[in-house]
Amino acid sequence: MIPALRIVMHMGTLHRLFPFWLVGLGLLLFAFSPWMLLALAYGVFSQFVLEYLIHRFIYHRRPPTEQSPFNALYRAHIGHHEFPADEEFFTGDDNWFPLRVAAVSFVLHTALLWPLTGWAVAWPLAWVATFVGSASAFGFYEYCHTLAHLNVKKGWFGRRVTRSHMAHHYQDHAATYHVTFGMNWIDRLFGTAHDPDTARQRYDRRTMMSLGMDPEDLRLITARKAYGRTPPRHAARGTPRP
Repeated sequence: MIPALRIVMHMGTLHRLFPFWLVGLGLLLFAFSPWMLLALAYGVFSQFVLEYLIHRFIYHRRPPTEQSPFNALYRAHIGHHEFPADEEFFTGDDNWFPLRVAAVSFVLHTALLWPLTGWAVAWPLAWVATFVGSASAFGFYEYCHTLAHLNVKKGWFGRRVTRSHMAHHYQDHAATYHVTFGMNWIDRLFGTAHDPDTARQRYDRRTMMSLGMDPEDLRLITARKAYGRTPPRHAARGTPRP
């Protein structure tokens, strides 16, 4: 667990959220109201659902035909599937993306609560929900994801997280979009839970690691060169990485 924590502690995405998290912690300590507990729980829940939606509908969307947006998607996620052990691909290169999402969420929730509770109550609740609840859940997601990909000794928790997430990488990339421990109910709710029979039917050993794309697709070749990566073994030999 310590190696995973070391990596997570150096993530730029979390560094940018951290000052806002501290402000939210101050609100909880010095301006507490019972409603903040509900806001905290709501923030955690909404982040776990957002994790699923972003992973499925943004990172696994149809690959762009234009090279520039394809490169952006490659750096954000496709490259992570081609090089799942490469720590540089654990997160995308846009460290400001989570903060921008959080800012939009904060503004929207404040606007919705304002007519009901007034400004003085609305913004602290929205802040706690977004920058404490959701940000904490996001940090836990990053930890689970990092732990799943590290080749280190793992206990019961680490093995459970790894087994679930590796099914997405190595057996069926069109299922098991949740990453955070205990959130498999989200995949069941949306009909994307891992099913061994379905996974065997969909499995293509040549394209599994490139998300269904031909490993020799010119877009992939160009993106690998852009980010200084040589073709992974599955692309060179037509077999998945072990």
